[in-house]
Amino acid sequence: MDMGLRGRVAAIAGGTSGLGLATAEALRAEGATVAVCGRSADRGDAIGDRVDHVATVDVTDHDAATAWIDELAAQLGALHILVANAGGPPQGMATAFDVADYRAAVELSLLSQINLVQAALPHLRRAGWGRILFVTSKSVKQPIPGLALSNTARAGILGYAKSLVADLGAGNITVNVLAPGSTRTARLEQLAGDDVEAGLEAMAANIPLGRVGRPEEFGAAATFLASERASFVTGVVLPVDGGEIQGL
Repeated sequence: MDMGLRGRVAAIAGGTSGLGLATAEALRAEGATVAVCGRSADRGDAIGDRVDHVATVDVTDHDAATAWIDELAAQLGALHILVANAGGPPQGMATAFDVADYRAAVELSLLSQINLVQAALPHLRRAGWGRILFVTSKSVKQPIPGLALSNTARAGILGYAKSLVADLGAGNITVNVLAPGSTRTARLEQLAGDDVEAGLEAMAANIPLGRVGRPEEFGAAATFLASERASFVTGVVLPVDGGEIQGL
């Protein structure tokens, strides 16, 4: 199936590892030109042959993130796809954090993504075709015990994304949210504890498919939503979780 992505330009924040990198590789395999950014220069150097452009950017630095978007659009001639993604805040229970901790979580997991969208919108409108994808977590559907900061900050993305849909629809720009479940990334292995395999097995016990996900499975779902084939899909919050979230 031709996904209609040849000649499209994609920018992926948090794209030097994990789900962001899996999405970058999937889009590139479909013919898109892919630019990624991440906080670690070493990670960027390590994936240089797996994407088209790599930059070292902390997305909580709004000026730097905006400059990255503008510079790559100028260099590549256009921007069609934005994958707004950022790392998760520290784990812990709701009462373990003070207001400053919540403010930092909102800055990382919500405001950084809003800033990326606002930077990208002029370029998407100019192209006359756009896809905005937010990478969140299954916590937007069901709070995760011990991840209070993430539960709080990421939920705001849904309100923002849904608000964008009506604003952008007439401009042929779709807006969708991906809500990944337990997917085997370095972050999940960290959350799994000292015995990683046992921890992952325990997580899989609550997943109807009986296992945690693979990053490339998430990348495939993201690629579909970014594609021409998904031209009538907007405002969706798509769990990619093996059936773990079962609420109606």
